[in-house]
Amino acid sequence: MALSSGFAPAISGANNESVFLCKSRVPAQIVPSSSYRKLGCGKSSGRVAIAIPRCEVAREIGISDSKASSISALEQLKTSALDRYLKERSSILVIGLSVHTAPVEMREKLAIPEAEWPRAIEELCNLYHIEEAAVLSTCNRMEIYVVALSMHRGIREVKEWMSKTSGIPTSELGQHLFLLRDNDATQHLFQVAAGLDSLVLGEGQILAQVRQVVRSGEGVKGFGRNVSGLFKSAITAGKRVRAETNIAAGAVSVSSAAVELALMKLPKSELSSARMLVIGAGKMGKLVIKHLASKGCNKIVVVNRSEERVSEIREEIKDVEIIYKPLQEMLSCAANADVVFTSTASETPLFLREHVEGLPPVNPKLGGVRMFIDISVPRNVGACVSELDTVRVYNVDDLKEVVEANKEDRYRKAMEAQAIILDEMKQFEAWRDSLETVPTIKRLRSKVEGIRLAELEKCLSKMKDLSKKERKAIDDLSRGIVNKILHGPMQCLRCDSSDSTTLSEALENMHALERMFDLHTESAVLEQKIKAKVEQSEK
Repeated sequence: MALSSGFAPAISGANNESVFLCKSRVPAQIVPSSSYRKLGCGKSSGRVAIAIPRCEVAREIGISDSKASSISALEQLKTSALDRYLKERSSILVIGLSVHTAPVEMREKLAIPEAEWPRAIEELCNLYHIEEAAVLSTCNRMEIYVVALSMHRGIREVKEWMSKTSGIPTSELGQHLFLLRDNDATQHLFQVAAGLDSLVLGEGQILAQVRQVVRSGEGVKGFGRNVSGLFKSAITAGKRVRAETNIAAGAVSVSSAAVELALMKLPKSELSSARMLVIGAGKMGKLVIKHLASKGCNKIVVVNRSEERVSEIREEIKDVEIIYKPLQEMLSCAANADVVFTSTASETPLFLREHVEGLPPVNPKLGGVRMFIDISVPRNVGACVSELDTVRVYNVDDLKEVVEANKEDRYRKAMEAQAIILDEMKQFEAWRDSLETVPTIKRLRSKVEGIRLAELEKCLSKMKDLSKKERKAIDDLSRGIVNKILHGPMQCLRCDSSDSTTLSEALENMHALERMFDLHTESAVLEQKIKAKVEQSEK
């Protein structure tokens, strides 16, 4: 389910690339997924356009540049037309594609296996303008969440990284990517965790996948405080929606939708006699087996790398004959099956045209057509298989036929969940706002400490005959005076993020102290962060 987030059409730059941005901090409404606006396509809506100039940071401050040219590039960045964006706090962005915006053929090229998520986070955070990152890659979506030091350049870098890792040109990616910023990015992830953006509304597997993002990110440099807090808050929102609404009542998973699709395509008189084969006994495969059993299927052949998982499923589902076969016997098992479900993590197709065209025909009562239902991304069944007249191939995108039923009821349930999501969003934004005072506290302490040390040095230089004990006493005296003077201002900057009144006062005090002590150094801090990345890459 998509968000109506106020996307603004962009102006194409000199290289004919464009990007659509959403207005931040505007509560979104749930609308049908067809309303998604994509990066690189769409019609003008009359809103103000934001053009993104081509990012030359890689050239300007690349590894091969000298230190002097790097500093020059940083100075250019600081004084560029985008300087106003440096005054804002770092943006949380989500850039990605989903079942609503891109076909499975493209999603599988961008899919990142769970084991590779930490590596992807580190690579993203090595980009010049990305400070934190997280990856959510499932069969229905591939989304990159980042905290960007510069929104425009960060977007450019992430798009180029996605193009490089997938081999898809950025111009082609732009037709399918969507971008959300700050409040809209937060709301999107909360809705994803709640199952509101899933192909099957309310499905529970996505919440477990969001949890896995946090587990995979633990200890990974780059999975920082902002993205970690964002995903943990999304998990809370997802749990509340399921606990406080009936959105999951009667909801089906991708696996159950796959079984429903098979039953829709089979003649009703032959349902009990159809021979079922499930390839893969992971989470998805296990759910397929359970749903087949619930529909009256009493014999299922399961092909898997090992028998252990199949034995566990057999213990759990005792009324069904579950026959284990090793992976080496996959083709012979397919030859004796009418319906083949595939749900493995293989990154290459298990079935190609040459594997399938020689298989014996199926029962004529079933129309003489063997059915492959592939719910894996990347796909387990090659696109070339669908060219055969004796085969029908369905993938996750074809499940829309099943989930279109009861659409109005699902939208009503989604709207009920929205109030919970908005409440959790307020708490997350309050927490994130409370973090804004931390840099001010550090800068104030650093500035005053610098003044103290400078004055102490001048004083001690005039009193060279002091003993070590006397020098320490003077140092302790100056430190004590500074601490007592700073105690009041520091207390005014510390707040409980759950109390909006206290938070508001703390932010007002923060701005006042920044003015009084001349602590407006956001662009300098940004420059230092980017310079550190440049120096690290030159080592």
